[in-house]
Amino acid sequence: MNTADITNVVLVHGAFADGSGWRRVYDLLTARGFRVSIVQNPLTSLEADVAATTRILDQQDGPAILVGHSWGGTVITQAGTHPNVAGLVYVSALIPDMGESSGQQYGGFAATPEFVIDVREDGYGSLARDHFRAGFAADIDEADAAFLADSQVPVNMSVFAEPVTAAAWRDKPSWAVIATEDKAFDQAMLQHMAERVGAQITNVPGSHALFISQAETVAQVIADAAGSAR
Repeated sequence: MNTADITNVVLVHGAFADGSGWRRVYDLLTARGFRVSIVQNPLTSLEADVAATTRILDQQDGPAILVGHSWGGTVITQAGTHPNVAGLVYVSALIPDMGESSGQQYGGFAATPEFVIDVREDGYGSLARDHFRAGFAADIDEADAAFLADSQVPVNMSVFAEPVTAAAWRDKPSWAVIATEDKAFDQAMLQHMAERVGAQITNVPGSHALFISQAETVAQVIADAAGSAR
C-alpha cells in the first residue's frame, strides 16, 4: 500500500443486521494493510446511529473511508460530515439528501414483496424468518443466511421517517456498489440514488447481502476509494 493512501476504513451496517456481517470485508481489507473499525448501530433512532458512528470516527488517527450498507447509507450521509471522513462508499444503500428521510427515497419505485418486515406493537421491526433468505440473502449458503437472520437487530421503524440534517456526499467523493439482484430495493431506486449524488457506480450480481457474497468486490471498491480520495 502506498504510504500516501488512506489506511482507515469505518464500516456501518444497516437495519435488520449487525456489524458481524462485515467479517469477510474486514478480513480482506486488514490483509491489505487497512485499519478497519466496525460500528454497532443501536437502530433506535437516526440520531443514535449517527452518534455511534461519530464515536468511532473520533477514534481514527487520520482520514477514513466511511462505508454504509442499506440503512447505513442514511447514517453515513449525515455522519460523513465528520472531518475525518475523506470519502463515502454506499453498498446497496439509501442515499438521502439534506432534509429528506429514508422513507421518501421509495416514492415512485416498485414494491419489493420478498422483503417482508414483521413489525411488533412497540414499533420495532425484524425481517420475517421464513422470508429472510429470499429477501435478504438469496446468494449465500443456508448456514450463513441463518446466522444473519438470527443475529439481526430489530430496528425502530420510525427511523425511516427521520430526515437527515446534512448530506456529506455534497462535499465529499462517493462510490456505490449495487447488487443487481437486490430484493430489498427496486433496482431503479438504487441506480437513481447513486446517480443523483454522482457516485462512481459498480454493479455486481448479488443479493442485499452482497457484503458477504461479493465481499471481494466491495473490498476492492473501498480500497480504490482510499487510493482516490487521499
